[in-house]
Amino acid sequence: MAVLRKESGIQADYETKEREEEKIGFTEKLGYGLGDLASNLIFAAVSSFLVFYYTDIAGASAAAIGTIILLSRVLDGITDIGMGFIVDKTNSKHGKARPWLLWMAIPFTLSAILLFTVPDLGEVGTLIYIAITYNVVHIIYTAINIPYGVLNARMTQDSYQRATLNIFRMFSALIATVIIMFLTLPLVEVFGGGKTGWTITFTIFGIIAGLLFFTTFLTTKERITAVNENQEKLPMNKGVKALFKNKYWALMVLFSLVTYTANGLSSGLGVYYAQYILENPALVGPLGFAGLFPVMIGLLFIAPIIKKYGKRNSMLIGLIISLIGTAIIFVDPSSFSLVLIGSIVRGIGGVPMAASFFAMLADTIEYGEWKTGVRTEGLVYSAGSFGTKVGSGLGAALMGWLLALGGYVGGVAEQSESAISMIMFLFVWAPAIIAVLQMAILAFYKLDKIYPQILSDLQKRKTN
Repeated sequence: MAVLRKESGIQADYETKEREEEKIGFTEKLGYGLGDLASNLIFAAVSSFLVFYYTDIAGASAAAIGTIILLSRVLDGITDIGMGFIVDKTNSKHGKARPWLLWMAIPFTLSAILLFTVPDLGEVGTLIYIAITYNVVHIIYTAINIPYGVLNARMTQDSYQRATLNIFRMFSALIATVIIMFLTLPLVEVFGGGKTGWTITFTIFGIIAGLLFFTTFLTTKERITAVNENQEKLPMNKGVKALFKNKYWALMVLFSLVTYTANGLSSGLGVYYAQYILENPALVGPLGFAGLFPVMIGLLFIAPIIKKYGKRNSMLIGLIISLIGTAIIFVDPSSFSLVLIGSIVRGIGGVPMAASFFAMLADTIEYGEWKTGVRTEGLVYSAGSFGTKVGSGLGAALMGWLLALGGYVGGVAEQSESAISMIMFLFVWAPAIIAVLQMAILAFYKLDKIYPQILSDLQKRKTN
């Protein structure tokens, strides 16, 4: 018994030392969060304005744009898997994930500028240019965003610290979204409007994004290694095989696919809803901010709630609140006051999800290593990113297809009754349907309960 107590004490001391070594200061958390500020200076614009830019500024058809986006996102999801494998194989003096932030910052800036610089090439030429630049920007985004996601898991194994890192990340992402929502159209007008205004605006945003990625590289540190430190030699087929034995990873991929389909539908719809349902295009900013502001404030207070109830249970509560917000909007979808209140309630419901999702995805890395002995950080995040990108693409494509099905015509002052009905359905009913699907998926997620034991087992293996 004395020996057992001694061994237990040694293990406790080891675990305490590990926790102390993994403590992450405010500067590093902020630096990590700035990476998502960089990403969303461009990709909040992609979600909120790119389809509008393509249809109403560049003159492309909504149906064609929807098809290009979906096909591109499927291709993009496949490249995610390859990039995840590359990250797992990366071995530099800066680590596995951090060097990619340095290497890809400038290409990310340049691709963002090209995305919002569509020249007059005729109908076919314009679509070809859009298809090429849309794919280029997403390939470069993959090369910088997969490593950025992996960086969370390599900074700490502590589930709560991962959640706080994710809170800094999402708070920064929301700041970027607010900047895009409120400054994009005014800046476009300041710089002359039309295509020139859009190009200059996103030249500025692109340069800022590159500098922010470089800041993240400078301020973060990789600390975590696998129990088996020779995994750089692991063949891709074995890594993928181990990945598909990870049931909680599969649930998170499915959840991300559903969630980001909803995001793809809703984020680009605001400009249409404000113009044709609320009949005031200037309301797109306040309407978007009503959904974002509660999330920004909520992220400052959500950490203790997650610590007490767990990430999964907090998300379920949030989804119920979101459904209440949708019910408020349904009372009168043309009333700006009710839409504003409903959007605020939806935003409150979205706080736990914003704070928890990527931390939950990171936790599946430890589950996979515990179950199979293989730590596939890059593949886990790349496959999770596959769900987010394909979901976003599917959502944007569905928006384009369904708008076209409803008879939407870009650039006209008034839309048909069927087009108005379709816009209303996508804004009110689609989020409610998807929220129910999200709740059904989370019902099968039990990792929060067993994660402490998994982490303890992995620490014992590493000690031995």
